[in-house]
Amino acid sequence: MESACVQLTDLPDEILIIIFKQLHYVEALYSLIDVNKRLNKILHDPSFTSALTLMDHSVDGRICSLPYPMFYRFLQILPRIHHKIQWLNLEPLTMNRILLSANYPNLYGLGLYGLEMQKFEHLFTSKIVLF
Repeated sequence: MESACVQLTDLPDEILIIIFKQLHYVEALYSLIDVNKRLNKILHDPSFTSALTLMDHSVDGRICSLPYPMFYRFLQILPRIHHKIQWLNLEPLTMNRILLSANYPNLYGLGLYGLEMQKFEHLFTSKIVLF
């Protein structure tokens, strides 16, 4: 019996979508966007781009920033998918750079995690507009 070598790209789109949905969407976008046109088309689907959590958790459960290479890559990805994003979950250290990296015309929800109450109050009472 001959062994067959099946590659990821040999699978039908429907199977790839099922596989990608088992991953964290941010990790799927980070790892697979720009691999080829077919994967780009799948990953630009709203099921992967409508709600993004652009933060990480430390071993002890604290909220922290994405690793720098991943964060930097998302600064390049976000302007290309900005119109599909409806919800962002962010942490304080990278929040400004992410929000200023693109215009989010369909953003209706923003989750702010690990934000100190003083900074939270300043964000919503300050007369300075960041955009």
